[in-house]
Amino acid sequence: MQLVKPFTAQQFEEGLRSWKWIGLDDKTPLCASLFGDVFFEAEDGLWWLDTLNGELTRPWETPDELEAELDTPDGMEQYLLAGLAVAAAESGLVPDQDAVYDFNHPPILGGELSIENLRILDFAVSLNISGQIHQQVATLPPGAEVDIDIR
Repeated sequence: MQLVKPFTAQQFEEGLRSWKWIGLDDKTPLCASLFGDVFFEAEDGLWWLDTLNGELTRPWETPDELEAELDTPDGMEQYLLAGLAVAAAESGLVPDQDAVYDFNHPPILGGELSIENLRILDFAVSLNISGQIHQQVATLPPGAEVDIDIR
């Protein structure tokens, strides 16, 4: 099972539109996980946009470091949610070429990391929605309402 997917420049552009606030300048998307997390290349190394937690980090300096970490069980679980992806596929939930796994109730808003909370959604739409949620959550007190624009 492939745990990363390529997407077009247009799909990345549409999906990342709502993530500009996190500092994506000078970063080029390489691929995404089956959950819409994006791996980037930049002059200073390889970056990871964690769409579950709304964080952008630079865990690797070289492509070899990235590949080596994703080849480990811990790396596959941390960066690709491999166990959940495999379980979802085994249950018959498989995203098509332009889609990823998405959470009906986002974990940042209290949803569970479970097959029962998963759905299939277009990659760009899923990524854009998660960016809007994380931008709003980052500045709001607990319990505040979040508005999402799915256009």
